[in-house]
Amino acid sequence: MEKNTAAKFIAKRIAGDLEYGSVVNLGIGLPTSVSDYISDDMEVVMHAENGVVGMGSGTSLDEIYNNASNRGYAVSEVTALLINAGSTKAGILRGASFFDSSASFGLIRGGHVDVTVLGTMEVDQEGNIANWMIPGQKLNGMGGAMDLCVGAKKVFIATYHQTKGKPKLLKKCRLPLTARGVVTTIYTEMGVFDVNSEGLRVREYNPQFTLSEIRDATEAELIIDDHVKKTPDYYFENL
Repeated sequence: MEKNTAAKFIAKRIAGDLEYGSVVNLGIGLPTSVSDYISDDMEVVMHAENGVVGMGSGTSLDEIYNNASNRGYAVSEVTALLINAGSTKAGILRGASFFDSSASFGLIRGGHVDVTVLGTMEVDQEGNIANWMIPGQKLNGMGGAMDLCVGAKKVFIATYHQTKGKPKLLKKCRLPLTARGVVTTIYTEMGVFDVNSEGLRVREYNPQFTLSEIRDATEAELIIDDHVKKTPDYYFENL
């Protein structure tokens, strides 16, 4: 699967697992586009750690206006210039609230975020995540990932299955950990993997790959039921 298509597929698949009325925080990079695939009839409240509840979607002014209009919201030129925590443009929906950083992290640490979607450099079968630094490389800052990992009720990981041919789903993370034992579910272009005490359970898989190919591309222990489901066709449409 081509990388750009894979990114859209992963984002769309995660959007399909968000629950009505949930408060969701999207991490920088691949997770940001999850909001573009939330259906118009699905009410999800987007939180951004730079101090917003009620963040819209879209990465260009046209997208921001169109996405807001489709959901019945008005977006002014002023709100269209606002950014999310990843410094990309994002619309603000009617009824949104703004607050300072301490209040924003108070929401996270107080357990008021239902789901956080994070990218990662490594994730392992124990639910550990390493996404904040590579030793010896320049670091802009750790961001809010450490707080989100321990404060959110569910931690979804959005990641490509491999990087430069090397697995990202490991038996044990090798990089410095962001948090230990917090990951709920991992989403890649190859499938959806739930973390449990025995390893990573394959909830469903992308039929463009065989189960043998998925095993070969994964270092972590995979639990594959006899009747594991394939990802529904809907998630491959209009990518």
